[in-house]
Amino acid sequence: MVQSFETVAAIRFGYGFKNAAPEIGDVAQLLAQLQGPDRALLAFPRPDYTERRRMYKHYRKQVRRAKKAGKNADKALRQDVQKAKKARKHLVVKDIHARFARAISSEAGFRERLAVFWSDHFTVAPKGQWPLMLYGDMMDAAIRPNLAGNFLDLLLAAALHPSMLIYLDQTKSYGPNSPRGIARQLGLNENLARELLELHTMGVGGAYGQKDVRQLAELLTGIVATGHGMEFHEKRAEPGAETVVGKTYGSDAEASFADIRQFFHDISRHPDTAAHIARKLAVHFVADDPPEELVLRMQQAYLDSGAELMAVYQAMLEHPAAWGALGGKVKQPFGFVVSGLRALDISRNTLENMGVSGTRRMMSIPIASMGQSMLRAPGPNGWPEEAEAWITPQGIAARLQWALVASAAYGAERDPRDFVQTALRDAAGKTLQLAAGAAENRIEGLALVLASPEFNRR
Repeated sequence: MVQSFETVAAIRFGYGFKNAAPEIGDVAQLLAQLQGPDRALLAFPRPDYTERRRMYKHYRKQVRRAKKAGKNADKALRQDVQKAKKARKHLVVKDIHARFARAISSEAGFRERLAVFWSDHFTVAPKGQWPLMLYGDMMDAAIRPNLAGNFLDLLLAAALHPSMLIYLDQTKSYGPNSPRGIARQLGLNENLARELLELHTMGVGGAYGQKDVRQLAELLTGIVATGHGMEFHEKRAEPGAETVVGKTYGSDAEASFADIRQFFHDISRHPDTAAHIARKLAVHFVADDPPEELVLRMQQAYLDSGAELMAVYQAMLEHPAAWGALGGKVKQPFGFVVSGLRALDISRNTLENMGVSGTRRMMSIPIASMGQSMLRAPGPNGWPEEAEAWITPQGIAARLQWALVASAAYGAERDPRDFVQTALRDAAGKTLQLAAGAAENRIEGLALVLASPEFNRR
């Protein structure tokens, strides 16, 4: 079945159709979504780093007070502790809600898909109270503002965000011969260096080895996450020069962040990085096994433009392979729920008033049962792309259950015969159209559409 440009644009490069959303008629309109202000971020703002730090410090202060008071803690103190704990937990849940709400309500589906793609590329699975409270800032301050710019800026912002530094234990890395390393008898942690090369830039199989990882880990010493964000502390930095992927950084002079920035610049322009980023984008948007010609076109655009991401996106969107028939990819649980709520036309007011319990009931708990727990990716390499990871008996059952619940909550008055058309347009097969109209009741008819292969693939 061949679908229209508008249908492929909405489903493959966005989160599906939503009533009153503008039609996408050409590639220029898709790219235009990445220009101008981030309206979804403005519509659902979240606290910045400073405010998150203030909330965490307040929480820790109340806990310390209660611990000090012990059994003598009065009612007012116990209430203060509970309020601080509640605020901490609500912050995290509301961060999750914002990720859903932005994607559901936005008219810039391509921007929202890229935000999720890059947050997975720079995966952080926070553990502990402060990392969980901090993570929302990484999406808002590092990922979203840089997803349409130069890859160097995105790489610097994401890989050196405090969330990443904490997650990959960079805060535990000291130059073995640095003043603080010697004084505290502490040494290197190679996690950040390894993931920078293996996942964030050159990819598995890139032209680097273990020696490069260790040299890069030495170069990165001095980088630390503090209450003010990422900082460079010279006294933690390994003295001397390091050679990474054939280039030497630093000297016998005092270590500086400028050397690290130069490495980021060079690695962002490396041909292996271009190949890795191009293939990963093509796999995510087009096919689990994308045509090699498409990948090479994107890779060349990356190199020719000096790592400008807009050029890579344009090369992908202008290639004929990007516009083949739908069905080659399976929606991950997050995308399935987002596209389902968009199709059901959940209102902005409903989203804003959903609250913590509603977010858990309709969003975070259901996708966890489908196999994708928010903020709990299985490792630094993020979530799997292949269809087999998501089309499992448990996952399919959870999708069907959610489809029934969501249809009852938000679509009880909708006619399934109309819904199949508004949700899928010409991506709906005749068998599905007939089945939706023959359902015993409206809710079952809507759920049948949401649980269909056509709706679960893109």
